[in-house]
Amino acid sequence: MERTYIKDLKDHIGKEVSISGWVDIRRDHGKLIFLDLRDMTGKGQMVALPNHAEAVEMASKVRSEWVIEVRGMVNARPTKMMKEGVLNGELEIEMLEVKVLGKAQELPFELGAELNLDTYLDNLPLTLREEKAHAVFKVQAVIVHAFRNFLVSEGFTEFQAPKLIGEDAEGGADSFNVEYFGHTAHLAQSPQLYKQIMVGVFERVFSTGNVYRAEKHSTTRHLNEYTSLDLEMGFIKDHTDVMNMENRVLAHIVKELKEKCSAEFALFGATIPDVPEKIPAMKLREAQEVIKKETGEDCTKEPDLEPAHERFLCEYSKREFNSDFIFITHFPISKRPFYTHEDETDPGYAKGGDLLFRGIEITTLAQRIHDYDTLVQSMNNKGLDPEKFRFYLQAFKYGMPPHGGLGLGLERLTAKFLGLENVKQAALFPRDLNRIDNLLSE
Repeated sequence: MERTYIKDLKDHIGKEVSISGWVDIRRDHGKLIFLDLRDMTGKGQMVALPNHAEAVEMASKVRSEWVIEVRGMVNARPTKMMKEGVLNGELEIEMLEVKVLGKAQELPFELGAELNLDTYLDNLPLTLREEKAHAVFKVQAVIVHAFRNFLVSEGFTEFQAPKLIGEDAEGGADSFNVEYFGHTAHLAQSPQLYKQIMVGVFERVFSTGNVYRAEKHSTTRHLNEYTSLDLEMGFIKDHTDVMNMENRVLAHIVKELKEKCSAEFALFGATIPDVPEKIPAMKLREAQEVIKKETGEDCTKEPDLEPAHERFLCEYSKREFNSDFIFITHFPISKRPFYTHEDETDPGYAKGGDLLFRGIEITTLAQRIHDYDTLVQSMNNKGLDPEKFRFYLQAFKYGMPPHGGLGLGLERLTAKFLGLENVKQAALFPRDLNRIDNLLSE
């Protein structure tokens, strides 16, 4: 008999079916044995009745997380026993035959129980099966799918950026070094240099993949390996074209989340934000003046924002502009990477900035330098050796349009969408200062 998925049981009332999945829980009520079975599409309740002795015997042996195959009859529940708003709340499976496909040892804790973060991460092969963990990564999958589909519809071409590089986009700082046939290579901090090269090929490109930062942070907002959603686009007038594109990307992502993930957000008591038609923006110096005026803290001479400032500006944006998002632009060019374009009308400041969302930076974006001589001079100004970047510089020797792009942190975005306290909860298998699957101190 062909397998029926649990979400499709409603189409088989009064018929015999074969379903397979994991035992979520077993409940014994006198001579009746109830099982909640789950597969990739949802959960369904089954019951073993005394008149099917073999089914009762097998059902009495199974435990949580055992993998079984059930042949059963799909019966409609009596009206007074129907469960409104629950998948398969109108039906129940009468088990006729139970076959064990895989046994499970006794669980170290009950799935769904409150666990500290280390216990949760130590047991990810098990805890990822829990409903809320499962929901996080469904949301994340929808974000990536929406990002990809929208950009393809806008004429962008996806490419796969290398992860082993000779020099990284930040010039080697905070990179992981790798022995490479007698040479030193690095794990890529971003696909930045390759995005720019590919603008010279396709004009509009994007990449979704892992990047690596050897930063010795141990915070709720940092990972040493994370997923970066990157795009780069040619023939822009300035960085505001990139900001406008991100505005539209986020609007599409939110639309998809509202259509496909309302149940997942409800599990967390989280709201899917609206994306304004035009996300508010202010220059760093303007933002710092607002912070000084509103809080009394003078940070006007600082080249960047502290986490507390990011949180304040998001609260301010929500209050003043009814927006969970705000762009902060024009950071000092001295603090930005060598490829960042200086604003000719605002010397000393960059044509680009950060997007803040619910208290944290989720995106860095900018117009890039596209003139070869200017780019080489910028490298020299940063103390970098252009000879080490000669492969990358070829693209600029032979004609590059004005271009710019962004990198969006997938895990931070997911965490803030769902209201998770720690970005590690939004990383499938997090790598940080203290952990690569197992704790490094063990």
